Amino acid sequence: MTRLYHKWLIMPKAVRWPLVILFYLSLISTYVLWQNQRSGGVYLYGHNHTDRPIFSYWVDDNWGGNGGVTCCWRIRGETLRVAWIVSRTRAQAEQGMEEMRHEVELPNPPRERDDLYLHVHFFPGNQVRLAWAPGHGTPYAGFKEAPVAGIAP
Repeated sequence: MTRLYHKWLIMPKAVRWPLVILFYLSLISTYVLWQNQRSGGVYLYGHNHTDRPIFSYWVDDNWGGNGGVTCCWRIRGETLRVAWIVSRTRAQAEQGMEEMRHEVELPNPPRERDDLYLHVHFFPGNQVRLAWAPGHGTPYAGFKEAPVAGIAP
């Protein structure tokens, strides 16, 4: 190591400085290229179509909150594991209902390049539907029950 350092010191400054600058520029450009190749973070958007509140939910261990939008997660794979905790209203608690935890594995729906939102819909009967969209709009908007398979919403 001292031999390499000695050679570095023997070099004229007119050669050393461009090499240092070239080294840092290559590091920066490599980082920028790497960032541009990565897909951006995904927003999770929860929709509850049940009579009980969703206390919290997760998609592949990425927290989705208890409604609304959370950011910025990496969602990948052929299947997605959705876990959620069904809470209760005050009236339901007085009736003796308990919180329940559920988990289901679903196929990852087709995703287009500009789809940034994964909409997670919770329907009665502990059914969950997933849909990718470029924004807040979702194909399951307005549904009170899980759509029948094969019928476009």
